[in-house]
Amino acid sequence: MAADGRNHYCRESKMPFRRKIMPFITHWTFIVLLFSASLCSADDDHEMEEFLKREHSLSKPYQGVGSLGSSHWELMGDAMVTTEQVRLTPDMQSRQGAVWSRIPCHLQDWEMQVHFKIHGQGKKNLNGDGLAIWYTKERMQKGPVFGNMDNFTGLGVFVDTYPNEEKHLEAQKKRYTPRTQRIFPFVLAMVGNGSISYDHERDGRPTELGGCNAMVRNLKHDTFLFIRYIRRRLTVMIDIDGQHEWRDCLDIPGVRLPQGYYFGATAITGDLSDNHDIISLKLYQLTVLRSQKEEEEEEEEITIPSVDNIELLISRDKPEEGMSGIAIFFTALFSMLGCIFLIVIGLIVYSHWNESRRKRFY
Repeated sequence: MAADGRNHYCRESKMPFRRKIMPFITHWTFIVLLFSASLCSADDDHEMEEFLKREHSLSKPYQGVGSLGSSHWELMGDAMVTTEQVRLTPDMQSRQGAVWSRIPCHLQDWEMQVHFKIHGQGKKNLNGDGLAIWYTKERMQKGPVFGNMDNFTGLGVFVDTYPNEEKHLEAQKKRYTPRTQRIFPFVLAMVGNGSISYDHERDGRPTELGGCNAMVRNLKHDTFLFIRYIRRRLTVMIDIDGQHEWRDCLDIPGVRLPQGYYFGATAITGDLSDNHDIISLKLYQLTVLRSQKEEEEEEEEITIPSVDNIELLISRDKPEEGMSGIAIFFTALFSMLGCIFLIVIGLIVYSHWNESRRKRFY
């Protein structure tokens, strides 16, 4: 009993001490954790900070946009400014328009957020052709690539709303496999060096770095496109579901873009049409903490746009060729003849077997 009493006493004597010290420990643990969290937060803020660059941004009320010398942005073609948007093209055939920055961008790391809208009277796949966001050496040049010149130098991110290749393949009785089939509208990116042509008939597939489907037409909520270039990495995301959440579209490392190029937005219509509207273009400068190794690797000046290992990125899938009408006819004919031949052989074998069986009975 004495031993039990000592043990009980010891347990009782320790418990009050533990109760007294625990709040002290918890208090200091909380302070340490809070301090560590604040350091981590500070490190994250120091890791990457963003600053809106108004001279490279376009937003309401679009004061002076299109006026000579009174704005950082210039209109071209059928583009026009309203109180609600910069309309690149109206919902009319054979129109093209653009808005281009007058000031070259010399930022090393940047992020462009595009608020846009595509809408019109046409039904699905009876509308076109789409819009593009550019960061290129050239500016204010009309052409067939969503209203911009072909063989451009720089980056193009396209919101393609019409499946040219799919219609072309249907006419030739060809098709893509389910793995390579696209759903339109489709967002894709391309880097050009001045000598690479955009393949309009194939919807840019031979030079595509990556992409995703994006059902952006005739939506009642806002639609956004996010383009980030940081540490020579290109990231494109979309927010088109009205949930204020970015969805991954493509993420490509090893993208080399020179500084001093121009931002712009263009659109084009052909036999089919849509309203292509830009509500805002907001460019953010990204301040990124780099290691000494990264700084040394990026010291070399980039003069020509390029992508590392581009041959591994670009899709080379070809559509499966369907059979022509004549081929289908002969295939069906020979299949029928083969079936008839097998049936005849089967009947002959069966008659011989039946006759042999009757002879055994006699």
